[in-house]
Amino acid sequence: MAPHPTSPIAALKTDLRNAALARRDALAAPARHAGALTIAETVMGIAPLAQAAIVGAFWPIRSEVDPRPLIERLFARGQRVALPKVTPDGLVFREWRAGEALVSGRFGLSEPRDDLPPLDPTALIVPLAAYDERGHRIGYGRGYYDQAIERLSRNGPVLTIGIAFSVQGVEHVPAESHDQPLDHLITEAGPVPLKRT
Repeated sequence: MAPHPTSPIAALKTDLRNAALARRDALAAPARHAGALTIAETVMGIAPLAQAAIVGAFWPIRSEVDPRPLIERLFARGQRVALPKVTPDGLVFREWRAGEALVSGRFGLSEPRDDLPPLDPTALIVPLAAYDERGHRIGYGRGYYDQAIERLSRNGPVLTIGIAFSVQGVEHVPAESHDQPLDHLITEAGPVPLKRT
């Protein structure tokens, strides 16, 4: 559950989110494109990811890291990919195959069709607005991924890999009890060495 919108933590997260997104938006398109390719190559080198039969990914919006080069590499390795759909009950992942049309969803998202069966990925490529070196992330303020990670983890371990540009890093994310730290965090500068405390 996301913090109450008027709480001090929510206000701090909003400030950190807005500043990080402004830095991300300021990146030139060629730098974002090159960064996405580098990130894709680095993520593919994470050994446990190769064991995931179904990988949850996402379709990019605005100036996010574009995960499509990574999705192409997952397909080439024979892995299945599921994309999220926002529902009143949280994120539902449905399989997506190369070339399939997506439909418009809430918040400007592109999502898989409703007639595709839901799947539970065992690995997630996670979008984010800001991150710190402990592997904590700030999303877009609605808590969808924290809820999805918690739900999917009931079936067994879920590998979580956050992808971002290095300009999205912050000194400290104010984590709360519901926040789910990432297993891996990858930027165009390489893997972020995570400091677990």
